[in-house]
Amino acid sequence: MKFRAIRDIPAIVIVFLAISFFAQDADEPVETSENVEPYPPEVWAANPGMSTVRVSPDGKYLSYISFEDESSVDGPVILVFDITGESGEEMDLIHRQKADNMQIQTYRWISPTSLVMALRAQVRRQTQGFNQGVFAGKIALVNVIDKTMQTFDESIAGLAHVLPLEPDKIMISVQEGNVGSGTRMASAYRPLAFYKLDLKTKQKKLVIRAKPSQFALAFDRLGNPVRSLGFDENNEELVYYFRSEGSTKWTEYYRQHIDSYESFDPVGVDPSAKDHVFVIAHNGHDREGFWSYDMANKRFAQPIFRTSDDEPDPIPVDDLSPVFHTNEWEQLGEVTGIEFFAGERTRIFMDEVEGGIYHQLKREVQNSANLDIISRSTDGQTFVIFNQGPRDPGTYYWLHKGKLRVLGSIAPEIDSDRLADVEYHNWTSTDGRKIYGYVTIPQGDPPFPLVVLPHGGPMVTETVSYDPWAQMLANHGYLVLQPQYRGSHNYGLDFYKAAFEGDESQAGRLMQTDKDTGALYLVDKGLADKDRLAMFGWSYGGYAALVAAIREPQIYQCAIAGAAVSDPLMQINFYRYRVQGAQKKEQFGTWLTAVSPIKEAEKVNIPLLIVHGTADARVSLDHSTKYRRQLDKYDKEYQYLELENAAHFFSTLNYRHRVKFYGEMLRYLKEDCGPDGL
Repeated sequence: MKFRAIRDIPAIVIVFLAISFFAQDADEPVETSENVEPYPPEVWAANPGMSTVRVSPDGKYLSYISFEDESSVDGPVILVFDITGESGEEMDLIHRQKADNMQIQTYRWISPTSLVMALRAQVRRQTQGFNQGVFAGKIALVNVIDKTMQTFDESIAGLAHVLPLEPDKIMISVQEGNVGSGTRMASAYRPLAFYKLDLKTKQKKLVIRAKPSQFALAFDRLGNPVRSLGFDENNEELVYYFRSEGSTKWTEYYRQHIDSYESFDPVGVDPSAKDHVFVIAHNGHDREGFWSYDMANKRFAQPIFRTSDDEPDPIPVDDLSPVFHTNEWEQLGEVTGIEFFAGERTRIFMDEVEGGIYHQLKREVQNSANLDIISRSTDGQTFVIFNQGPRDPGTYYWLHKGKLRVLGSIAPEIDSDRLADVEYHNWTSTDGRKIYGYVTIPQGDPPFPLVVLPHGGPMVTETVSYDPWAQMLANHGYLVLQPQYRGSHNYGLDFYKAAFEGDESQAGRLMQTDKDTGALYLVDKGLADKDRLAMFGWSYGGYAALVAAIREPQIYQCAIAGAAVSDPLMQINFYRYRVQGAQKKEQFGTWLTAVSPIKEAEKVNIPLLIVHGTADARVSLDHSTKYRRQLDKYDKEYQYLELENAAHFFSTLNYRHRVKFYGEMLRYLKEDCGPDGL
């Protein structure tokens, strides 16, 4: 792939850190795939060995989230270690933080001795409509020295800013007002107010209160509001504002109608020119670019990176992300480069020092793929590094006093040598459109039984590096295809809109064909066995699995549908009046004329496994309940697995949910998928 580098970017200078690598104990010889049993469901379902490793701002403490054991369904704890020993190797446990009746979701350091936790608890037994689930969240402040915890009530929306120059203060955002009281606007909109909270006195001071005309705010390193986003109701336009340095006046710098599909995302200050920001935007193109935008003169000043349109066979990249400086305490919000996925992640740096550190670590770390410096001390000398890729389920490293050592893994029971490689393929759908997909290839000799695993959404970006579902299936001998069917993001606006623009939706039509042609492409390549094909998906992917069950000619032996949309009209009626503009056109265009599995149940011609959680507030349990009634009416073959108190997203599935689901899915594929199993 070529890039237009309109601005000269400094060449990356490798920074040679004084690093010595603490080698792990030599691995035992790994058995070959022919004489080793696949990992059982319990291994794939296990809780993370560790997660969310962080270093305190002063570099004195290291912390991470830990479960009591790999099969616990109770909430995790945060362990905090003193790492100030002279050798740089000691880790002395000084604090163990629980959340009692709530579960810790994540946390971050906000001062040398304090951290803030995001917590979740079940607050009701049943869902209360679309996205109104059984769980609610809170935040809590913890002092790791005096062992105190302060939990805020439900009015707290979250942590807004860490205020690195004021270590005893943070900025919090608070939702003010009561739902359902006052005017119609007050009932529909609860503005955020931003307060500075003193961690010692627990007193808070108002910084700014948002309003409907300016409802989203961005702050500089000092905590001053510098950019905002509002809505012009009369013209149905999003309006972007900024404050020039030293001014308190808000000035408009960009407008975009809500019907526009194009992106305009300010990501950080461009230090090379006054009142310039870096933005990721389409700016009239099919694919996003990375630009410097002149706010004072309301114009795109300079394109920095954009994928080339003039190559004979360009690889589309339409989902750019900023890369920020790894020292958030000293260079908070500073944009140092961009990243994108075209089969694998690529980073391009504008900051030569940050780029040099990144590329040196990529060389040092085993099986390096998606590598990130996820935490760093204020003095820049202590790092936490996380790596994840097809051959690494997720490993944490600690760079301290010039020594790089392995801290631990998300999945310590899984050997990297028993994981599968991932390849990026493309094929042509029946209308000539090029489709891309990730293929996870099991160890052994092809052809393999194939599981097509379409992502949910459907209008999202999927980038596959380490996918636990795909790796679990590959470990059990299945080839896995994750197709990026039309409608997926990252392949250009034309590719995205091809799913829903026109006389009828392509959901269940060409979107489905994109998946089927991918399966047949792998058969033609000799990788997949044409008599052993299946589809498994979750959410929209579950919908696709239900559609796969009615296809003619039929290429699949069975389908597994998790949290599936069976009735598109029922689904869109949950939020019909909540969407507007481009989102409304997308959702209505996708679902109003989509193929409806519940109306086509009589045509089901392969066995089905249906899976659903009882606490799903995104795709309600009614979808599976009503669909199964139709299957019973027409005497169709299916099996049903219900996950008690499981919500829609993967993060809500606890160990018991995962082990039950994984075990049943693997058994079903082996024994009941088609006449002889897959």
